[in-house]
This record gives sequence, C-alpha cells and structure tokens, in this order.
Amino acid sequence: MVIAVTYQEGQVFQHFGHSEFFKLYQVEGDAVVSARVTGTQGAGHGALAGFLREQGAEVLICGGIGAGARTALDQADIRLYPGVTGEADQAVAQLLAGQLRYDPDTTCHHHHHGEGHSCGEHPQD
Repeated sequence: MVIAVTYQEGQVFQHFGHSEFFKLYQVEGDAVVSARVTGTQGAGHGALAGFLREQGAEVLICGGIGAGARTALDQADIRLYPGVTGEADQAVAQLLAGQLRYDPDTTCHHHHHGEGHSCGEHPQD
C-alpha cells in the first residue's frame, strides 16, 4: 500500500490544493518499508488526485481540503484522512497504529488565499 502525505519541511502541509510536494510511504503490513518525497510538477487542486493515483497512492493524509478535491480523490479511490497537523512521519506511524487523530469534516472553502492563510486552521469569527 502507498500512503501519500501533503508535505512541507517535514510537516503535514495544510492546503491540499497548493501542495508542491508529497511524501509517499510504501507500506507492507503495518510497517513502512520505504519513503520518498516527490514534487507535483505544478499540478494543483483536483488534478492532484490523478497525480497521486499515478504514484500508486491508496491513502492520503492532509490538512485542509476543498470539496472538489474530495470528490476527485473519491473518484480515484483514494481514502482520505484530512485535518491532520504535525510531523508527516509521525502521522503515518499513528495511522498504521490505528491512532491517527484527524477530522473527517475538515474542509477549505477559500481558493484565493491571503498571505499567511493556512487551511485547516481557520479562526472563528
């Protein structure tokens, strides 16, 4: 199985549609046997689902994610774990141990982000 994680500087990147890198983990049983970071070659939002499918991803761990991307991932048969923060390696280890804390209802409705905006971390009005 291949688990993909939105990735930036060791952390789970918080906006799926703007992900420039994914860390891909090859898993056998409940152990990671290899991992590599790959760039998206400029693909964004819904196109990322096809990119991940081409990489063999069956699972995605991410921060914020929009409805269109959710639909594209569902159509690509990629299981989604959104609303995750922290270190990418730790998130994968927690998923494999059945202890990953995620929010299945995490969404991102904004597509024109201001400086410093981070999906999955919207302030309450």
